[in-house]
Amino acid sequence: MNFNNRKPIYVQIAEYFLDNIISEKYIFGDRIMSVRELAIQLGVNPNTVMRAYAYLQDKDIIFNKRGIGYFIAENALKNAIEIKYNEFTKEELPGIFNTMEILGITIEDLKKLYKNHKTNQNENK
Repeated sequence: MNFNNRKPIYVQIAEYFLDNIISEKYIFGDRIMSVRELAIQLGVNPNTVMRAYAYLQDKDIIFNKRGIGYFIAENALKNAIEIKYNEFTKEELPGIFNTMEILGITIEDLKKLYKNHKTNQNENK
């Protein structure tokens, strides 16, 4: 995992799990690495991983079975999608809209660009 300086590391770790849940690499009931295992793998302080896990627990993405480990929660997929949707619409989309306005890109232009993107994506599969 490559970290960037734009967001705290614990947030990037949490986003990694959200993305993997949305892409169904992790599903309900899957056991995830312990705090210590993940900290060693990523080369970060265990407190950083613990912070990410606490955030994910607070959002009902993971749960802890005391003495056994952390697992993906039943509503993790729904909750992960909701978190990522809210993040996108509140943090990224306003910047996209501003850029569209500056460049004179209309919704119709955006629809065409999106359609071309999807077509290219399907051709590359």
